[in-house]
Amino acid sequence: MRFFTLLLPVILLCPGCSHNTSETSSDQLDTTTVTLPDGSEISAEILTKPSEMEHGMMYRDALPPGHGLLFVHQQPAPVRYWMANVKAPLDIIFMDASHKIVEISADTPICTTKPEDCPTYGGHYLEQFVLELRAGEARRLGLQEGLTLRF
Repeated sequence: MRFFTLLLPVILLCPGCSHNTSETSSDQLDTTTVTLPDGSEISAEILTKPSEMEHGMMYRDALPPGHGLLFVHQQPAPVRYWMANVKAPLDIIFMDASHKIVEISADTPICTTKPEDCPTYGGHYLEQFVLELRAGEARRLGLQEGLTLRF
């Protein structure tokens, strides 16, 4: 009974201390501003840890206009991305170490088959940064290969 008496305040206070990772607020995310050549800006969540990058947009709702995910790889390499378990189509912008766009996979469709059967995108150049935006944003924003983004 003594153990329960000591535990009761912890149980009562615990719901206020919980953290639900599926509903992380934007205050808790590491974000940066990506500035486009025309001066417009995108707010991007920065992903640097392998586990974060592996998860990416999986199981998330569509990105709102003006928002994205910025994947930061430790060093330039041919990187391949896929759309397994992603809920909405994306534009995937691949950049080299100097932030120059080297490849764009526009309107990349979701994959509804088994993950091992999903196609991959990118990997044709030495990329270090990848920006994912909602499908159609790259075209709407005038992004194209050869342009350099600032972040």
